[in-house]
Amino acid sequence: MAGGADSEVAKPEFSRQFQEDFETLLKWRRDVRRFRTDPLPTGSLEHLLHLADLAPSVGNSQPWRIVIVEDPDSRAQVTASFEAENEQAAKHYENDKAQMYRQLKLAGLKEAPVHLAIFSDDDPEQGHGLGRATMHETLAYSTVSMIHTFWLAARAEGIGVGWVSILDPEKVTDALQVDASWRLVAYLCVGFPEEEHMDPELERTRWQARSPLETRLFRR
Repeated sequence: MAGGADSEVAKPEFSRQFQEDFETLLKWRRDVRRFRTDPLPTGSLEHLLHLADLAPSVGNSQPWRIVIVEDPDSRAQVTASFEAENEQAAKHYENDKAQMYRQLKLAGLKEAPVHLAIFSDDDPEQGHGLGRATMHETLAYSTVSMIHTFWLAARAEGIGVGWVSILDPEKVTDALQVDASWRLVAYLCVGFPEEEHMDPELERTRWQARSPLETRLFRR
């Protein structure tokens, strides 16, 4: 362990029950689109963000930049971007698939009490460039790791998260007036789910079912 003997700690023991609960959490994590409008308990968002900040990052750079979007006008601009991009996306499909697409609920922007815009700093001073000279995209990958950590922590407390990707990154960046070196990675809606399901909504609507791991597993 880095840091010498003084930093040594006893290895934690995770019970079988904890392991089973963790597996349940992974299965229960859903991309939530249907939110209740009531606010999160005081302090819960800050607690979840501190847990998410424990995520690993290349060179210990912690490149994620988290914007809590509270301004109504900024939210309205993001929602307008989604609606415009969603309409364009629908045009890529034809016939029954187009009709099915238009019936999908792909964002909870108007209902979710919390909006988080997650950016990745493309050139953070922290980390001193370690580990990203040949794979610069590891900065964005690190930010995604933080997002997933936040997602699991939220679901463990019964809070839902929805990742909205049908957006124009430039318009969101302009609306939030952030540093030009920050790159939008995700826009998250956060709040208590209106309903709970173990299976993804895209499976229930017959858009796309999950496939077996064996179809994505290779050996060389």
